[in-house]
Amino acid sequence: MAQGAGALVISLDFELYWGVRDKKTIESYRENLLGERQAVPGMLNLFRNYGVHATWATVGFLFFRTREELKKNIPTELPQYHRRGLSPYECLNQIGEGEEDDLFHYAPSMIELIQSYPHQEIGTHTFSHYYCLEPGQDRNTFREDLKAAVKTAENLYKIPIRSLVFPRNQFNEDYLQVCRDLGIHAYRGNQRSWVYKPVNGEEENLSRRAIRLLDNYFNLTGHHAHSWKTRASAPMDIPASRFLRPYSRKWRLFEPLRLSRILEGLDYAAKHDKIFHLWWHPHNFGKNLSENLDFLENILRHFSRLKKENGMRSLNMGEVSQEMMLMMRAS
Repeated sequence: MAQGAGALVISLDFELYWGVRDKKTIESYRENLLGERQAVPGMLNLFRNYGVHATWATVGFLFFRTREELKKNIPTELPQYHRRGLSPYECLNQIGEGEEDDLFHYAPSMIELIQSYPHQEIGTHTFSHYYCLEPGQDRNTFREDLKAAVKTAENLYKIPIRSLVFPRNQFNEDYLQVCRDLGIHAYRGNQRSWVYKPVNGEEENLSRRAIRLLDNYFNLTGHHAHSWKTRASAPMDIPASRFLRPYSRKWRLFEPLRLSRILEGLDYAAKHDKIFHLWWHPHNFGKNLSENLDFLENILRHFSRLKKENGMRSLNMGEVSQEMMLMMRAS
């Protein structure tokens, strides 16, 4: 298959508790977080069965086996967010000693499980679930955070970090040189629509959220299938196409629309030799696990048909960036 053929790219924001902002939220989300321990192997089995390559963008905190090990590897310079509750460093003395007594803050066993499956790339979601657009942080503290993430993965698991997903999709153009300096080859950019434009928490509003919600069921902003052409140098922008919204009993009558929205995007990408980048959080599957896995399998069955009929491929973010680099060198 020639380079540039249609491709399905899957990336997952693997963060456990570190992506949750406060204790009240974590209590309401407990079922999702605990269910994530069953969701991850369920997804991995589907990926293996359908030959799917995926990127698991993992928060650096999750790599550690003990609290003391984590604390010894904290960067010397930390972000000083203006909004209270955004910094995870404030709660380090309150977390458990390790994975055995704290399933919300550690995941070495899950990282090792992901490593054991073929074609699964472990990328980074930064060291501390770092918010790149929030007041109180800057380029230097971002550099220290990302440096810690890359070092942790290499030292503890011999994992070379090449792909990055910005937490909360807070993409910051000014930080790309830092990514380049630290060996990042690819990042997940945002969909090309004003409702997906990266903003900080204070700039987010209800109207944007409402349109994004409806966009999961109705084609309001396009398919967001992207060309293989990207910036002239690494890191390569591999923009998101669609967030895989989890099953909701409240919205269950609209499930056929949610599925069609994704499948039509896949069809478009396969027909026009473009990239369709699907993403979600593993904890999104933690509740209503069987419904979410069945929904994912319907997507992967459709991809399997497109693979046979149109030559569509499955690539993780690292593999896409490699092909983009080769295409640029050949042009």
